[in-house]
Amino acid sequence: MPTFEIGDTDFLLDGRPHQVISGALHYFRVHPGLWADRIRKARLMGLNTIETYVAWNVHAPERGRFDLDGPRDLGRFLDLVAAEGMHAIVRPGPYICAEWDGGGLPGWLLADPDVGVRRHEPRYLAAIEEYYDQLLPLVAERQVTRGGSVIAVQVENEYGAYGDDQEYLRALIKMNRERGIEVPLLSCDQADDAMQTRGSVPELHRTATFGARATERLALLRRHQPTGPLMCMEFWNGWFDSWGQHHHVAPAEVNAQDLDDLLAAGASVNLYMFHGGTNFGFTSGANDKGTYLPITTSYDYDAPLAEDGSPTPKYFAMRDVIARHAPVPDEVPAPRTPAPELAVDLDRRVPLADALPALGEPRDLDHLPTTDELGHWSGFTLYRTRVTAEDRVLTLDEVRDRALVALDGEPVGVLSRTEHSRTLALPARDGELTLLVEDQGRVNYGPRIGEPKGLVGPARTAARELTDWSVTPLRLDGVEPGLAALLDAAPATDPAAPVAGPAFLRGTFDTVEGADHFLRTDGWGKGLVWVNGFLLGRYWSAGPTATLYVPGPLLRAERNEVVVLELHGAAAARVAFAAGPDLGSSEV
Repeated sequence: MPTFEIGDTDFLLDGRPHQVISGALHYFRVHPGLWADRIRKARLMGLNTIETYVAWNVHAPERGRFDLDGPRDLGRFLDLVAAEGMHAIVRPGPYICAEWDGGGLPGWLLADPDVGVRRHEPRYLAAIEEYYDQLLPLVAERQVTRGGSVIAVQVENEYGAYGDDQEYLRALIKMNRERGIEVPLLSCDQADDAMQTRGSVPELHRTATFGARATERLALLRRHQPTGPLMCMEFWNGWFDSWGQHHHVAPAEVNAQDLDDLLAAGASVNLYMFHGGTNFGFTSGANDKGTYLPITTSYDYDAPLAEDGSPTPKYFAMRDVIARHAPVPDEVPAPRTPAPELAVDLDRRVPLADALPALGEPRDLDHLPTTDELGHWSGFTLYRTRVTAEDRVLTLDEVRDRALVALDGEPVGVLSRTEHSRTLALPARDGELTLLVEDQGRVNYGPRIGEPKGLVGPARTAARELTDWSVTPLRLDGVEPGLAALLDAAPATDPAAPVAGPAFLRGTFDTVEGADHFLRTDGWGKGLVWVNGFLLGRYWSAGPTATLYVPGPLLRAERNEVVVLELHGAAAARVAFAAGPDLGSSEV
């Protein structure tokens, strides 16, 4: 069987020096029907390796339930890498950052505030053991030493930015080895002396993450990793976007020169990202360094391969660089062709208030609970209580992350974590107070990892503390059968009539089967979109993104269904599909 080892100066594949030229491609951000296409395009660019994180919360949405099927079939993904004649690097965390909800850590894991996240703490380690018991055997059997594609496994992720618990790192190493991982184990940390010192142990081969000044950063890494190959585990050739911010781009010519410097130095590299993909559903994370900034649905990342899998100028610039250092296939992928353009009338409407019985069961509580207390780990939750004319002002300790406030169904205002708003004036009358709270993504980096979501109370008014709450976690991962039935029964409405949210709207359309589409969201406020029952994710007029990517495998030739949950309102009930993506302005 082949071997992959760490030599005195190089990685050794079957005993010969080997330069890893890798690209990051997260299987959980790409429709499984498109995995083979994306992997093939990586090979055509000259890459010899695919790197992927493994998001724990993708596979274990609840404790005791582990899913490795369909879009979560990591084994099939790694087999496709092998079928393309490529290698794989697997980064199973348990923490991954990745601008992913909670950095990949499941919400249920963090519901107990006494669990010691990312340190040597018994309850945390016990949960990791359960995770690794399910995951690592399928990775182990696909190692290059057993005829598969996997040449290395990373332990933790940029740990030096968070902690320095060497006992914890060694526990993870032991878990990996006990479950059959025999290929090299790696650590990765930012190119910073303190982080490199804190984030690894001698049993791990150190790598670094950076996006520029390659010669300087490689010299820093060599100080901490005196022998063996140098590797940039994350060469940041783009960046992620946050709602309300500008779209990030990195010039292709600058990326290409930095990549050339890395390869000319003999270093191995992993492009982060080769193909960013999409944060479908409720999977996007958030950052909070004083201001909470949720990540957009698009994870295009200004990567060489765009969100829809089309090659960009950066793809070809990097391909030319790689060709100076390694063999590159003659074949090149076809350029993007315009996506079908069409408009769709949404002629069925159901107010959210009417759909509530189909979406969840209310729970009555004396106190104000977080959504974690309810076992609800993402999406939306509706809070209801009674107020009187004397209450006048509502104050909360914190809103995580955004609340639409209404009195007897009439909008009162919005409380937003990003805007640090926690207080709102109420109309001076008796009535039912409702707060529709959106979890916009769990923090994926820094000390606020693991915080609970929802309303953090108590909730106070000018007169008293509010009690006697009815709280309904909403099931919105798909189009619930009860909601579909309500939309079926709803009378046809004029699409030209203004939309008052929160409300569900539905329309149908015919198109080109299997073709990628881009749904325009300008003209709408904020909400969610499902296509044929699949939750594409969030849209928001705050930008920068003004389209949602619709993977071709979701679509059929006739009677496709689009459902929109609009939270605020729109001038008309129509959506349009555009010829290409609109990721927003790159200017601040």
